[in-house]
Amino acid sequence: MDTKTLSYNYDEEALGFPAPEVPSVPAPSAPLERVGLALVALGLLSLAVQSAGGLLSGTWPGFFSAIGLPAVGGALVFWAQYAGTPRGIRHDGMWFRGLSSRGAPGWMAGVAMTALYVALYWYPEVLGHSASGEPAGLVRVVDPLARSLTGAPASQWFLYGVLYTLGIAVFGVRMAMKYRHNRYQQVRTLSVACFQTLLAWLLPNLLVRFRQPYMEFNGLWPLKYDYLMPDKVAEFQSAGGLGLALLGWVLASALIATPLLTWFFGKRWYCSWVCGCGGLAETVGDPWRQLASTSTRAWKLERILIHSILALVVLATLVLWAQSYFGWFASFAGSLKQWYGFYIGAVFSGVVGVGFYPLLGNRVWCRFGCPQAAILGIIQRFFSRFRITTNGGQCMSCGNCSTYCEMGIDVRAYAQRNENIVRASCVGCGVCAAVCPRGVLRLENGPHGNRFVGADLPLTALRDSFHSPRVEGYEAWGEPPMKRG
Repeated sequence: MDTKTLSYNYDEEALGFPAPEVPSVPAPSAPLERVGLALVALGLLSLAVQSAGGLLSGTWPGFFSAIGLPAVGGALVFWAQYAGTPRGIRHDGMWFRGLSSRGAPGWMAGVAMTALYVALYWYPEVLGHSASGEPAGLVRVVDPLARSLTGAPASQWFLYGVLYTLGIAVFGVRMAMKYRHNRYQQVRTLSVACFQTLLAWLLPNLLVRFRQPYMEFNGLWPLKYDYLMPDKVAEFQSAGGLGLALLGWVLASALIATPLLTWFFGKRWYCSWVCGCGGLAETVGDPWRQLASTSTRAWKLERILIHSILALVVLATLVLWAQSYFGWFASFAGSLKQWYGFYIGAVFSGVVGVGFYPLLGNRVWCRFGCPQAAILGIIQRFFSRFRITTNGGQCMSCGNCSTYCEMGIDVRAYAQRNENIVRASCVGCGVCAAVCPRGVLRLENGPHGNRFVGADLPLTALRDSFHSPRVEGYEAWGEPPMKRG
């Protein structure tokens, strides 16, 4: 090629071409969006007035105006934003919006979410919680619902449960509309919303009303680390037949459902369809899924942290039982439980795990800390039938799959080599397949032996993963042979 051609500079502006425009929402949806925004504004105004002890505070009209109006308005806004657009991938301008790319709005959202969790765990009086009297402030807004459902005044945790459940429901509308071209995304979004509403919020609060042990039915040990600790087991046993049934549910879910369902479906059956943490991450956290680090350093840290926390919760459980039966570790057992509850159960899973969505991505806790995900990941990686198959001949290397993988997996590298994606960290959310413009990726359950090289000897593959001669462990763990970051 000659020098003149190589040095040619095509200046669009100088030639009179207009600047590119970001597609706007079609006009038919604009009135509905304005109605939704108006409802949100009125609801927030009512919430502010009631939080200050003003009009309607602690009444049903006050609850519906402060909580119901923003929920309905938010759902209308999300519906309107996508209703008038074509079905398909919708990530326009994501890296140009401060909220979704660690800009000033993103930092503000992160600070606000972190502050909420700090108040919940350590300063509940800021929210209006009162251990000995009538609730006030934000907590008083949900008091009518709390008294009706549980027979007791509202607490900061009841307020949190209401906000958590409504967050999944409202942002679930956004998720379902955004990925309405993909049935898998719509069904699993409905699934996590139903599990959260019925099994993680409604039934546990009804147990409180009938003076039974509190238990979230979609929570499994060791994610709910106290479910198999001596004091909680004693609480189950003292509650009679229903308490023993609840204990049976805990044992069956941990010892039977977890290995069996994970063997057949992979960890997606829980992490993307049932779990409340996953439900919040997939709905409220979806705008930040692209912020998950894809570096090799992050992947190594992930392996160390998540398995260390699993070992720690198992150790804490064993130590507490040893102390309960034999009196061993008397001075150590209680401190270990308190330490785990504070640093892992509160700081990591709550403050960092949710508060840092806008900064580190929506699966910080699920990827680096959740001991339940660690167990499911080991079973999925070496023993299950689940895999994501690839059709490398159709891959055009757009990178959408890797960008939107909330677990930081370089999906594109697998697709380019036409290899199955078999990773312990994969939660089977299916968004990589949903955003692929050419249908390269497919979530499947199939014969175990052809998932990866050595899959016919899973115990051997598991053993080799602990002493791989290569630090990266590519052969054993399925990491793409490229170092990113």
